[in-house]
Amino acid sequence: MLPTYTLARDHLERAIYILRGTDLRSRQLCHILERTIKLMDQAEAPSASNVLDFETFRSQRNSLQGL
Repeated sequence: MLPTYTLARDHLERAIYILRGTDLRSRQLCHILERTIKLMDQAEAPSASNVLDFETFRSQRNSLQGL
């Protein structure tokens, strides 16, 4: 795991801890942050290449959009 990724994930987890409240807005923000962490965990590590495979990009985009 990249150090930047680990640091970002740590900040999100701290924000969730701070936002733990009973009001609707706090619960919604916590849900958004928790979902963001899950999406980060699902993301693949970036490849060493800077070449974009458009077919892979399209299939990943379509799977995220539920198509």
